[in-house]
Amino acid sequence: MLLGVDHIVITVRDLDAAARDYAKLGFTVVPGGKHPVGTQNVLIAFADGAYIELIAFYRDNPEHRWWAAVQRGEGFVDFCMQTDDLIGDTAKLRAAGVKIDDPVPWSRTRPDGYQLKWLLSLARNEHRGVAPFLIQDETPRDERIPRETAHRNGAVGIGAITVAVAELPPVSRWYRSVLGVDGTSVKRPDIEAHGLAFEIGPHKLEFLTSGGKNPLARRLEQNGPSPYAATLRSTAQKKPSFDPRLTHGAILSFE
Repeated sequence: MLLGVDHIVITVRDLDAAARDYAKLGFTVVPGGKHPVGTQNVLIAFADGAYIELIAFYRDNPEHRWWAAVQRGEGFVDFCMQTDDLIGDTAKLRAAGVKIDDPVPWSRTRPDGYQLKWLLSLARNEHRGVAPFLIQDETPRDERIPRETAHRNGAVGIGAITVAVAELPPVSRWYRSVLGVDGTSVKRPDIEAHGLAFEIGPHKLEFLTSGGKNPLARRLEQNGPSPYAATLRSTAQKKPSFDPRLTHGAILSFE
C-alpha cells in the first residue's frame, strides 16, 4: 500500500550553491551523501516524515534518469512514494499500464560513513515523474531521513505535488489501480487548468492539464508530462513567499 510522499527531487547544477540558497529561504539543509551512480545530495526534512532532495551530479552520467532533465535546466524533476508492499504496488502499476522496472537495490553513504540501503522501483521513459518511483527501506528509514526537521520559515511538511499531464484518463487508471479509489475533480482557474487529485496518507497528488497559454502549458510543451510545483505546510502565521531566484527552478509555495 502507498503510504504517502517519501520525497520530492529537485535537480541542481551546483549543490553547494543550492544548499546556501535554500538556507536563505529559511530551510534547515542537511548533507546527505553520495550515490554510486554519480550523484550527491543535501536534504530538507519535515516533521511529517517527507523531505526535499536537492541533487547534483559529481561526475557525468548520461545514462542516469535525471541527466537529460538537468541539462535542460534545474528544477522539480521527480517524486518518490513510500510503500509497505513494493512488489505488490509495482505489479499493480505495471498491470495498469505504467512502465516501471522491477525493484532494484540502491545505496547512499552518509558523510559519517554509514551506508544506507533501500529498494527502488523506477517508473521510466515518458512515465517518469508522472507515475512515482517507489521506495522500501532495507536499513532503518530513520537513518535515511535527517532528524533536523525545524525550519526558520515554519515549514512542517509537504501539502501537495502538482504534476502537468497531457491526458487525464491514463493517470486516473494508474492511481485507481493502486489506491482503489477514483480521483476527485480539481479546477485551477488561477492557471487555467483542471484535473484530478488523489489523497495518499497526509499528502495530495494533483494532476493538471491545460489547453491555454500559461506556465503549466509551457511546462508541458518544453518538458512533456512532469512535476510542475509543490506546496508546503507551515505553522507560521505569516507565511513567506519563496524568491524564485533562490529555488533553482522549482515552483514552491505555502498552502
